[in-house]
Amino acid sequence: MSAMEKAKGFKKSKAGTYLSIGTTAFGAFGVAKQLKTARKENDTLRLVDAAVSAVAVVTSLALLVRELKRLGDDDVLLG
Repeated sequence: MSAMEKAKGFKKSKAGTYLSIGTTAFGAFGVAKQLKTARKENDTLRLVDAAVSAVAVVTSLALLVRELKRLGDDDVLLG
């Protein structure tokens, strides 16, 4: 397997999935800041936007965890 094929397969590997989980979790900090600002300013529209963003982060994390469980021992980079 060439280096390019391995790089393309990284996204579907355990390491790539862990990286995606970390990136998504890091995005949660931005959502938390958005929620804090919306509450402080008493801005209902921003609060709704932040809540929807929070749901998106939770959903993304759930999908990534499910993908991690599916990978199991079938790691692309190991094979």
